[in-house]
Amino acid sequence: MPVASAQETASVNGYISDSLTGETLILANVALVEMNRGASTNTSGYFTITNIPPGTYTLAASYIGYRRSDIEITLEAGQNLRMDIKLTPEGVQLDALVVTAEVDEEEIRNIGTAQIATQLITDLPSVIEPDVFRSVQLLPGVKAASDFSSGLYVRGGSPDQTLILLDETTVYNPTHFFGFFSTFNPDAVKDVRLYKGGYPAKFGGRIGSVLSVYNKDGNRVEPQGSVSLGLLASRASIEGPFQRGSWMLAVRRSTLEPLLAILRQSVDGVPSKFYFYDINGKLNFDASQNDRFSLAFYSGNDSVTIPFQDDALINLKYGNQTVTTQWRRIFNDQLFGFFTLTGSRYFNQPTFEIAGTPFERDNDILDFSFKGDLEYIPNERHTLSLGVWGGNIQLRFKDQFDNQTTFNNRIRSQYLSAYVQDEWKPTEKWVFNGGIRLNSFSEGNYTRLEPRLSAEFRPNNRLRFQTAYGRYNQYLSLISNEAFSGFDLWLTSDEGVPPSYGDQFVVGVKTIPIPDYGFDVEIYYRTMRDLFELDPFISDPAGLDYNELFRFGDGYAYGLELFFEKQKGPLTGFVGYTYGITRRKFPGFNAPVLDDPTKARFYPPKYDRTHDLNIVSSYKLSTRWSVNAVFSYATGQAYTEPLGRTQFNGIPWDGGSRNAFVIGNINGSRLPSYHRLDISFSRFGSFFQIGDAEWQIQIINVYSRRNVWFYNYDFDENPVERTDVNLLPIIPSISYTVNF
Repeated sequence: MPVASAQETASVNGYISDSLTGETLILANVALVEMNRGASTNTSGYFTITNIPPGTYTLAASYIGYRRSDIEITLEAGQNLRMDIKLTPEGVQLDALVVTAEVDEEEIRNIGTAQIATQLITDLPSVIEPDVFRSVQLLPGVKAASDFSSGLYVRGGSPDQTLILLDETTVYNPTHFFGFFSTFNPDAVKDVRLYKGGYPAKFGGRIGSVLSVYNKDGNRVEPQGSVSLGLLASRASIEGPFQRGSWMLAVRRSTLEPLLAILRQSVDGVPSKFYFYDINGKLNFDASQNDRFSLAFYSGNDSVTIPFQDDALINLKYGNQTVTTQWRRIFNDQLFGFFTLTGSRYFNQPTFEIAGTPFERDNDILDFSFKGDLEYIPNERHTLSLGVWGGNIQLRFKDQFDNQTTFNNRIRSQYLSAYVQDEWKPTEKWVFNGGIRLNSFSEGNYTRLEPRLSAEFRPNNRLRFQTAYGRYNQYLSLISNEAFSGFDLWLTSDEGVPPSYGDQFVVGVKTIPIPDYGFDVEIYYRTMRDLFELDPFISDPAGLDYNELFRFGDGYAYGLELFFEKQKGPLTGFVGYTYGITRRKFPGFNAPVLDDPTKARFYPPKYDRTHDLNIVSSYKLSTRWSVNAVFSYATGQAYTEPLGRTQFNGIPWDGGSRNAFVIGNINGSRLPSYHRLDISFSRFGSFFQIGDAEWQIQIINVYSRRNVWFYNYDFDENPVERTDVNLLPIIPSISYTVNF
């Protein structure tokens, strides 16, 4: 069949949004039914279909939880039809627990990618607050370190190997309450998307994964708001339109102070000050039909004062601030652009005072950057993407003891990345995505090239075979404290400290075995090279050069992920299972010979869990009541077991005694298996006819499984006594939310 020239063909493009709020919908699907040609909206909710022969067609738009829209359009030769489509939410859209899209060919997940519905985040039983990271941890391939950590351990990687973006801006420590939950307020969140591995050339800077979070734009139709009151934290949000745009403001604050005041009367060591807060805001302005501007900001802070013993005090203060300014431009029916200015600050300033002697630490990151991204669609076979990301990062690490500086280092570096990728559809059954990313980091003068490639075969609408490969580099490393995130420390590459790098290989099969059900299988393998961390065998860093502070190691991870979900009906939910292995190797750990500490063997890090199972379900009991449940099981964490103690008496220099401890292999033992069941009941009603209301009653750890966090050893006893330090007991909770 002859191919029509560009002058003879037409195109259709526009935004897809929610008819009730005006919020654009990311990765909504649009198709010309008669041609079996379609596209998905980008992160701005924009789509375009080009090279369409003149004629009359049915333009179908769909998105999970919304009624499908079918619009008849007539296209003439050379016409560029602008068609902004508004989708109406289904009456049952609040009842579905969904991590992906509908049962339609274009809505099967891409390899290594998962989308988290914001309603899932607020519906699930949660300790203290609904939490983005806690919901993400339920996905296959994502592990939780403990009940007290919201850190993301994705496919064998540590939390610093996940790039976390809020409205395209890097967030360096997105946790509250010692890492108990994340800084993302669910009332402000519009979309959460996790790229677990094998992700395309658009993203870089981490060797593991990417979590991209977008805040709401704000209701473009009418003002609305919500207030949620909880026992330990409360939140409120308000949003609305103005003549040429929209706005949104959301706040959240802990309400722990009354409880702490009561506990102080009878319990030692209770914080004398403890609060945290979040503020999210966004302003959107439509300068024209083709130009949209937005300004988004976030600020969060934790402040804690903990007295212990009679003359000791701990002060913790840490947090993040981000700001994002973006211009989105439709140049023509084939070219779309994003231009973004970002600013991010992370600060961590713990202070210890013992017997009047202070110890202070100051770890700060300032990161300012510019991003430019272009999407070009020359024809129905190719989608070209290219962009740059450049900026300046400043990192400071300073220690003071008794008002004297013991270590002080400041690093400033410029970074620049450029990428190009092409999604090529040679036939209706094959899709290839190839790209390359170039990174440079001025401190140390490092330049790295990262090839990316993925392929997908679609034998029919219900089956996809997928595979992906990528090389990734990382210039930052997080030295994380296992107790809580208040002591986290970011360090960076420099001369003599090369960036970490690794390769990822992923193979997957995505199916829809029967309507409304999905079943996915993915197998992954990844390497981790030149991992750098502070050398634990250095007792005094004073006088050492920066590169002398580190030790370097390697790692690998592989695993199998299974995901089965039911997407519609009164009973919905999913089952996710992961078989995963991850290992690390650093000099001096598990050395095969005692006289050569440079040798080492691979060992499992603490967050290695061979088996991980999560079952999530929701059942609509009636128009007013629903119940949600989450069951989790995981292999016990690895730990290092003390094997014995030897006491040496008559030390020559002081005549005293010293203890020497004998330990087993690093993380050579396992804690008991972890399992827990959480249930929540929701009752829907109204608040004096002002708005909709919801009571949520939760029971965390229903059968009060006392999972072991770690073991505590008392070496003053003979024989040595071991006691269990447990995680959360059974916890009831109640919250009340009003939407107006």
